[in-house]
Amino acid sequence: MYIAMNRFQIALGNEEAFEKVWTSRETFLAGVPGFMEFHLLRGPTLEDHTLYSSHTVWRSHADFEAWTKSEAFRNAHRNAGDNKPLYIDRPRFEGFEVVQTVTA
Repeated sequence: MYIAMNRFQIALGNEEAFEKVWTSRETFLAGVPGFMEFHLLRGPTLEDHTLYSSHTVWRSHADFEAWTKSEAFRNAHRNAGDNKPLYIDRPRFEGFEVVQTVTA
């Protein structure tokens, strides 16, 4: 399993607009081979921003890589630059191979 995360520093006062962009957009993830789930996470609010992360779970790193080269990926990200004023800095990508999973 592979987890892909993007961390976002959202300027204070722009949290509602950022969440609306994400919760109202078409993700193009349905039916993508290896895609398992997506989460939008809201983290702590600091002096000048609120931390957010997008978190996708994939069957494998190869499935994630295939997604990044797909037409669905291009469609999902085609208007990403339109929301630049909401961000303090560029998103920071972090990818992880799952070593252990514990469930209830």
